[in-house]
Amino acid sequence: MCAGSTVVNVSHLEQINDGPMQKVEATVSIGCQSSRGKVWRFAVVFAAIGALALSGCTKNTDSSGPTTSTTAVAAAKVDSIAATVPENIKSSGKLVVGTDPTYPPNEYKDEGGKIIGFDVDLVNAIAATLGLTAEYRPSAFDKIIPSIQGGAFNVGMSSFTDSKEREQQVDFVTYFSAGSLWAQRPGSPIDPNNACGKKVAVQATTVQETDELPAKNKACTDAGKPAIQVLKFDAQPDATNAVILGQADAMTADSPVTSYAIKKSDGKLEAAGEIFDSAPYGLAVQKGSPLAQSLQQALQHLIDSGEYKTIAANWGAEQGMIDKPVINGATS
Repeated sequence: MCAGSTVVNVSHLEQINDGPMQKVEATVSIGCQSSRGKVWRFAVVFAAIGALALSGCTKNTDSSGPTTSTTAVAAAKVDSIAATVPENIKSSGKLVVGTDPTYPPNEYKDEGGKIIGFDVDLVNAIAATLGLTAEYRPSAFDKIIPSIQGGAFNVGMSSFTDSKEREQQVDFVTYFSAGSLWAQRPGSPIDPNNACGKKVAVQATTVQETDELPAKNKACTDAGKPAIQVLKFDAQPDATNAVILGQADAMTADSPVTSYAIKKSDGKLEAAGEIFDSAPYGLAVQKGSPLAQSLQQALQHLIDSGEYKTIAANWGAEQGMIDKPVINGATS
């Protein structure tokens, strides 16, 4: 808990595994930059249950999008690249991948509980190129890097922005370029550069929560304006729902995530402003691990073969494609 936060005890209705809505008690910390927020919905959600089905939550049923299985490509092993894999991983036959599957369309669970998404399709193809099978282990986002450092995961795949700060802990292989993008309800315009006093929803521990909003808040308070009220959630779909249901004025997330939420909202969301602060996504591995070179070579092969583009197109992610992956490509 940090100074200046507001704690609210609320009842909310939550749908568990597509079952009936259940009442759950939760404690919410609002406006605190140092604690991870609780997933919550106010009791008024009962009057807006219909909106939940349109909020971009973890169902991928849009006929124009990809299916709930990994269908983009069937990559083949490349012996020369597979030979570079560290022996302990090669002998296991699997690539153990830590992920927080709450960030559609990059990594999330379909209605059957299977982890799917753009990142998943890409890592499946990378693993196949290396002669391995990807084994996904769900984890809280802020536990992934420590688990890589401790050797529990070979790779961290969770829409990590490759930053110089994170590069002190792990190495990254870049695979995508994403910026930040805000969304709002139609008819309720908000300026991302002047959101002082507004309520903004965000997934906790993302770069938007740790970097973007604190910087914007400082600009507000330095100008003598009220701070942004930051509403933090453990899962991105809950941040999306907060805007749709009127609990927040806007949301901020990585550009492909916000674009996907807008697409799945059936007109209940629209972009607020343009994409800004583009930076690379990276797959995380232990510092100094030769696995980084293996992943880089496998990804470059998929780019050169066109399979990377096929995967990106399958998820509508062409705008962020790169043509040359690098190790530790942080821009800030």
